[in-house]
Amino acid sequence: MTRSANTMRVVIPLTIRKRNGRPKILPPDDAGMATGRAQDPHVLRAIARAWGWRRKLEAGEYSTNEDIAAAERVSDQFVSRMIRLAYLSPDVLERLVISRVPLALSLNDLCAIAERPWAEQLGFVSPPA
Repeated sequence: MTRSANTMRVVIPLTIRKRNGRPKILPPDDAGMATGRAQDPHVLRAIARAWGWRRKLEAGEYSTNEDIAAAERVSDQFVSRMIRLAYLSPDVLERLVISRVPLALSLNDLCAIAERPWAEQLGFVSPPA
């Protein structure tokens, strides 16, 4: 690696542990994660999938949900329901993806919440006090 005035080095202290035979990247202890709790990987995958579909629609790779459904070999109703996750409020996404606060809701309930205005969404996702 060459060192120059324009080179910046970023060090991220991560730990790699095996869980269920798969490597898992763990953030540092002071990263603000909820202790002892982790988000369901199905929720994270569904959100990532919805954002991927949204990007492909916006980029013009697909023109309709039916095109996505045909390419992904799923029903168009499934795509229509799940793509709503790409329109969750930034506060909800931060809580689910960054803080990894576990949901007390099903994935279908989360899709239904995504239809609500952003100001109302966080009230449904917040853990009970």
